[in-house]
Amino acid sequence: MKINGTLIWYYFICKREVWLMSHQINAYQDNDLLEIGRVIHSESYKRDKKEIQIGNMKFDIMRKENGELLIGEIKKSSRYVSSSKMQLAFYLRELRDKYQIHAKGRLLFPKEKKQIEVELNSQMEYELDMAEREIFEIMQAELPPPLEKNKFCSKCAYKEFCWS
Repeated sequence: MKINGTLIWYYFICKREVWLMSHQINAYQDNDLLEIGRVIHSESYKRDKKEIQIGNMKFDIMRKENGELLIGEIKKSSRYVSSSKMQLAFYLRELRDKYQIHAKGRLLFPKEKKQIEVELNSQMEYELDMAEREIFEIMQAELPPPLEKNKFCSKCAYKEFCWS
């Protein structure tokens, strides 16, 4: 079982989603918010290389900027900014540790015309270490973690699975 950026992103939003995703229980794919996210992703930053896959990572954008490699993640909204930062930090650390590639990170919010630079730091690395340990435990569990309502539940594509 490999941890990927999506599981890191979900971990910082809802641990139950980590279990569901890791057990191939997919969210309701006709969810309007998922579709909006897909459209924003496909219609934004058309000149950049997109959907770059390296090992267990798949990032949205990769380009050279001022002689440095830039990894970008396109997000629908800054509502999930802390989990998005951790997802990008995961990519930056994986690139550095597994491939000796040093890169900059940037979160891109095209609808909000906003960008946030992300630099990997020791606090993020510590949080990633802790998250990865718990993600492995969640993935190996027979049952999903108990329901915990949070501010993201109302727009979640798993809402009916959890709350019906």
